[in-house]
Amino acid sequence: MGDAEAGSGTDGGESTFTVIVAAVANLGIAVAKAVAGLISGSSAMLSEAAHSVADTVTEVMLLAALKRSGKPADEDHPLGHGPERYIWAMLASIATFVGGAVFSLYDGVHTLVEGEELGDPLVSYVVLAVAFLLEGYSLRTGVKQVRREASRLRVPDTYYLRHTPDTAVKAVVMEDSAALIGLLLAAGGLLGGQLSGSGVWDGIASCLIGLLLVYVAWVLGRTNAQLLIGRPLPPAMRAGVREELLSVPHIVDVLELTTLIQGPTEILIAAKIDFRDMASAAEVEWACEEAEAQLRERFPSVRRVYLDPTPGRAQRVRRQRDTGL
Repeated sequence: MGDAEAGSGTDGGESTFTVIVAAVANLGIAVAKAVAGLISGSSAMLSEAAHSVADTVTEVMLLAALKRSGKPADEDHPLGHGPERYIWAMLASIATFVGGAVFSLYDGVHTLVEGEELGDPLVSYVVLAVAFLLEGYSLRTGVKQVRREASRLRVPDTYYLRHTPDTAVKAVVMEDSAALIGLLLAAGGLLGGQLSGSGVWDGIASCLIGLLLVYVAWVLGRTNAQLLIGRPLPPAMRAGVREELLSVPHIVDVLELTTLIQGPTEILIAAKIDFRDMASAAEVEWACEEAEAQLRERFPSVRRVYLDPTPGRAQRVRRQRDTGL
């Protein structure tokens, strides 16, 4: 396809497995972090517990998105349910912000202002180490999927991750990456407090975790908002669509081209086409069929093609001259 925005070839099953792995890992980690935070009195550990809870809620919403967006088109939803994926993913980014970022920032500021009594950090270190392994495994699952799709589309991994319409995988990779960074920050806060005897380091770590989650929530929210509003295909692919249409016999020009990404494997193409003036109705019909077949062959994610026969500029000029309008 030549571009990540052309639509991922990932099937729903692979994305679902990636999200389930992340959800199971985060649920267990959240409980362990909360217990360790209460024992050690560490605000950074409690922030990390909130982080994992937010991630778990996010993954539950992403699973709902994958399930609901996969429903087939029907009379009430003639274009399918693909965009519903982005509604749930948007709610998931809000959950990350409210459930993780706000709590972490509040807890960090409260610790810096009020101070905290430090407990035994040993349990927290153990939990952080186990959590790092689990989060690492979850991230590995997401990264493998990203690399596989990027390789298939022949684009760099980072480019695919930035532009892919499969926001479920993007959310898992970003949140797991943020989780690993957050674990290191929490460990740094614990170590700083242990060496200095001050809870300031723990409060700073908690604030940094909160800011990290704000960034993740903002990136995911912006991506889903763009797709909900309606993101077109990238210029390179739009040029490819025009190229395919113009290669079909009896098609003279593409007067207007509208493209829309409706989901990771759902692309809509609508165009006003100037057909050869002497083409018969049957030739126009078969040209439309051939155009759709060529587009689907070159871009497998294309699901809907609507072509509107429209008079070209030369024909309009002749008609105006003949009618005097």
